[in-house]
Amino acid sequence: MTQRAWAAALVQSLAAATLLLLPAVSPAQGPAAALPDSLTGVPGDAARGRAIVANRQTGLCLLCHAGPLPEERFQGNLAPDLTGTGARWSEGQLRLRMVDARRLNPQTIMPAYYQADGLNRVGAAWQGQPLLAAQQIEDVVAFLRTLRD
Repeated sequence: MTQRAWAAALVQSLAAATLLLLPAVSPAQGPAAALPDSLTGVPGDAARGRAIVANRQTGLCLLCHAGPLPEERFQGNLAPDLTGTGARWSEGQLRLRMVDARRLNPQTIMPAYYQADGLNRVGAAWQGQPLLAAQQIEDVVAFLRTLRD
């Protein structure tokens, strides 16, 4: 096994182990459900989060959402506008929606950005890997928290 393949396998194993440590969310909590604790213990960087949201290869957020990114053309209209998300939801509520929105709504079309199990039609190269790393989730949450109006 090459060093690169070993490192990739280690990252995949750590991501899977981290996913197992996420607290359960009760359906009774409804929209107030949250993941209050950071996935990394490191504060998110709003500038990096904005770049992820705007990037059509990484976050793909603008495929479904519109938001206050006037330089980005062809924003989506399938999902709620991101404008004001920082005023509508807490950091923990945003984190939960990013990690796995199916915990709030099993029928959602929102991708589970930090969930690797129980997904359908995942290409072989991406199986067992979350769409975003834990720090990327924290960065996007930090950016979304800045969207207050």
